[in-house]
Amino acid sequence: MTFRRFAFNNVMRNKRTYAAYFLSSAFSVMAFFVYAVFAFHPDVSGGTVHSNVSTAMHFAEGLIYVFSFFFVLYSMSAFLKTRKKEFGLLVMLGMSDSQLKTMVFLENVLIGLGATATGIGMGLVMAKVMLLMAENLLGLDDTLKFYLPWEALGLTLAAFLALFVVISAFTVVILRGNHLIDLLKGSAKPKKEPKASVLLSLLAVVLLVGGYVIALTAKGLVVFMVMIPVTVMVIVGTYFLFTQLSVYIIHRCRSNRSFFWRKTNLLFLSDLAYRMKDNARTFFMVAILSTVAFSAIGSLVGFKTMSTNVLVDENPFALEYTSGKGETERVQTEVAEIERSLREAGFDYRKLGASMSDQKLAQAKHSVMVLRASEFNAIAEAAGEKPVELKENESMMIYYTNSMAGNQVTAPKKAVLQAGGVELDPIGSKPSVMFRGYGDFYVITDAQYDQLEHSSVRHFYAFDVKEWKKTKDVGQALEEKLAASDSRFFSIAYDLHRMNQAYGIVLFIGLFIGAVFFVASGSFLYFRLYADLPDDKAKFKSIAKLGLTDRELSGIVTKQLMILFFVPIVVAFVHGVVALTSMQNMFGYSLMTTSMTVLGTFMLIQAVYFLLIRGRYVREVVA
Repeated sequence: MTFRRFAFNNVMRNKRTYAAYFLSSAFSVMAFFVYAVFAFHPDVSGGTVHSNVSTAMHFAEGLIYVFSFFFVLYSMSAFLKTRKKEFGLLVMLGMSDSQLKTMVFLENVLIGLGATATGIGMGLVMAKVMLLMAENLLGLDDTLKFYLPWEALGLTLAAFLALFVVISAFTVVILRGNHLIDLLKGSAKPKKEPKASVLLSLLAVVLLVGGYVIALTAKGLVVFMVMIPVTVMVIVGTYFLFTQLSVYIIHRCRSNRSFFWRKTNLLFLSDLAYRMKDNARTFFMVAILSTVAFSAIGSLVGFKTMSTNVLVDENPFALEYTSGKGETERVQTEVAEIERSLREAGFDYRKLGASMSDQKLAQAKHSVMVLRASEFNAIAEAAGEKPVELKENESMMIYYTNSMAGNQVTAPKKAVLQAGGVELDPIGSKPSVMFRGYGDFYVITDAQYDQLEHSSVRHFYAFDVKEWKKTKDVGQALEEKLAASDSRFFSIAYDLHRMNQAYGIVLFIGLFIGAVFFVASGSFLYFRLYADLPDDKAKFKSIAKLGLTDRELSGIVTKQLMILFFVPIVVAFVHGVVALTSMQNMFGYSLMTTSMTVLGTFMLIQAVYFLLIRGRYVREVVA
């Protein structure tokens, strides 16, 4: 048997141990390859979809690639530690240090080749599905056809083959300095009693609570200012939470004799402190990675939902037209063109109009807009707003605000017009989403409006269409036709389409990067779990001799697995809730429903993952 065949057999005989590492690596390759397929697609790289999509995709590839390097390095080093006894036996049988390193190098390269090939294969199978997903997220009019991704294939092969070769070179360093006795003992060396610093435990509480309080109490732009210091506080606090505070709490529980001696708590808690100390760094990485995934995807989905809802809520009409300073004849021609386009497309519509007179102020260079009450009320009622009720020479000041601006109330202000010295002393102020591009304006009685001189008048027309979501094509065509005009034309369906395309790019990138991070966090748990499997088998075999039933042993294992799987995820969940609530405070818009949906989905996935792993692990340990 050749040396290469020997290395191949080692991989195959340890395939259960390397399964999670292999599949996780293959998933990273697949994610990278899918981004490359999309980035090199002729319709994307040619700029027919978005000029910046290709650049964004390559940036996402780079991010995944850098993360994959550290992820693969960590997972490989974790699995090598579980094979120390095997390496010690090989050294006893005469294997030299250089041969041992060569064997490890060949094994890693072999696994890397397999993971790269599998990842590319999975990517090819799923490429069309991913392209369809991209079409929906980007809201593309044309389909992205499947093509032979030679450039994506070459880039992925070169990038990950180089990565696995470099990782393989790094892993041999892990074995450097290990004496034979250390290899043979493996993880069987006695562990020191884990200790926790009261000071550092208290620091963890202070940092986490302080970070949460600052994040939750900050409002508006202050959220952006405190983001970096709060993030640092929470990261450091999370590290001490797992390395110090968790061990301290376990020691306090063990000091409570009534609790400690209850049922199987003695066995459970005696080992838990060692587990928490050993897994502290893994818990920390899982919590931070999961928080990034929760916050990134929750923010992206929430912000898209918020922007879409604000756009729809503040634009009650399918089409809006505001004239420029052009002649009345041209305005009539353009309005007639809008009506003709709607009729030809088969839409029933209702046209509403208003004349907005620009009146200069007596003692200022500024001017204000005034509208007839009858015209404003007709448009306001169609938009679902309350009309204004005015008596002779009364006026109402209209201002614009929204939830993102904190729904601030603007007090009414007097205005003395230059024309005739007319004084507008409004009886109150009222928020409205109409004519928001003109700041504060005044609604006056029809009689008073007719008495004023109107040297500068803009005409506003709103077209109310019940099936407004189907007016995208009409809106796009009209916007192109009226592009050269100094008038302002708006189509909510077309603007919504463009918004979905812009956010689609970010969502497409964010969802996949979030998925990679979440899969990686789950893989870290799996790696750590199976690294401890031989020790757990021996430990529970000894405990079984004390007379515990299989059910009691299964209960102890389940408790430990629940802590391993859910403590870091629950911590990440709390971090994510605080982060998304802080984001909500910054924009003044409720993201709670969207946030809870995203976080709940992640928790459900983790619960399913736990149930799948638990059954198999319990069978391995208790058998």
